[in-house]
Amino acid sequence: MIKRTLCFSNPAYLSMKNRQLVVRLESHGGEPGQQTTIPIEDIGMVVLDNPQITLTHGLLAALLDNNAAVITCDSSHMPVGLMLPLEGHTVQSERFQEQLSASVPLRKQLWQQTVQQKILNQAALLKELYDAENGNMLQWAAEIRSGDSTNLEGRAAAYYWSQMFPDISGFTRGRDGLYPNNFLNYGYAILRAVIARALVSSGLLPTFGIHHHNRYNAYCLADDIMEPYRPYVDRLVVSTIKQYPRTAEVTTDIKRSLLTIPTLEVHIGGQRSPLMVAASQTTASLARCFAGEIRKISYPEM
Repeated sequence: MIKRTLCFSNPAYLSMKNRQLVVRLESHGGEPGQQTTIPIEDIGMVVLDNPQITLTHGLLAALLDNNAAVITCDSSHMPVGLMLPLEGHTVQSERFQEQLSASVPLRKQLWQQTVQQKILNQAALLKELYDAENGNMLQWAAEIRSGDSTNLEGRAAAYYWSQMFPDISGFTRGRDGLYPNNFLNYGYAILRAVIARALVSSGLLPTFGIHHHNRYNAYCLADDIMEPYRPYVDRLVVSTIKQYPRTAEVTTDIKRSLLTIPTLEVHIGGQRSPLMVAASQTTASLARCFAGEIRKISYPEM
């Protein structure tokens, strides 16, 4: 079942009653205004994007108990914090042990699969959007070694981004770069939350990655596993730019578009699936790889 993504951009008081999220918006005069309710069990992600939002501890606990991800935004309206439940699976301790004891060769093989599918999806997207030459990327994907020791991911990324926004002169992909990097950053933050939520629901530890090992990063594994999903965000950003060609800021309309990421249709295992559901399939397969049951992660294919 696909869960709902809620974004609150106006002052609001959020509480819980009868397992329902109760939303009470303030009127222009500061008095209680419109009120609505949403079943907690239907919610997969909540984005808090206003400093004047108040929520009760009971609601927060209920959201986390339902395995919902709660995202907070900073003064520039960009996601800055992510809260996930501590327990997301019945045999979580066992899966933690399997994950932490995974051998280096296994982690390198899993990273090889991850990078390979990421490059294949990037190549497919360039072909789809611009009918761009992608034979070099297909070749790089085929040549990736265990652990991507020759950094073909970096070579593919350099070519990919040089082709991705042909109408934006001098575009360079960077976290702090110019437009439309802000669109990409917002979209990737939403994607990261979707993947982190799926990892927790599969009983895995989002902190311990198969490749990323930044001591300051609490979501290394999420950053690993989201790689093949990034092109779906890139496609949405290109579509959003075409829809709002004169908008360089992450406006409410832009956010509304990017918040559809969990519901984007992807192809995984020969079937169509919402991205949020596919993410759970991916993380479940990863858990089985750590357990030694299978040797290949299930990733979406463009």
